[in-house]
Amino acid sequence: MANVNKDALVSAVVGKLDLSKKDVEAVIETIVDEITNSLRKGDKVTITGFGTFRVSNRAAREGINPQTKAKITIPAMTVPKFTAGKTLKEAVK
Repeated sequence: MANVNKDALVSAVVGKLDLSKKDVEAVIETIVDEITNSLRKGDKVTITGFGTFRVSNRAAREGINPQTKAKITIPAMTVPKFTAGKTLKEAVK
């Protein structure tokens, strides 16, 4: 199983469309930036057929330092979450 990174994604899109590598890189960067900015504002981003990106609040909790076995407090934080859409789920089955 191979990992697909940003460069591989850009190459795949360039191979399918009549666009330059520079243009495709700019489009992908813009999409990632817009999703990031929307999540930063607390908005939900839905790409129909692909999935939904949203922000989730994780409560503070107690954990254990694996090296010292001492109890530590893990602070509350906001984390991004992704839920796959129906089309994506069916494609992966």
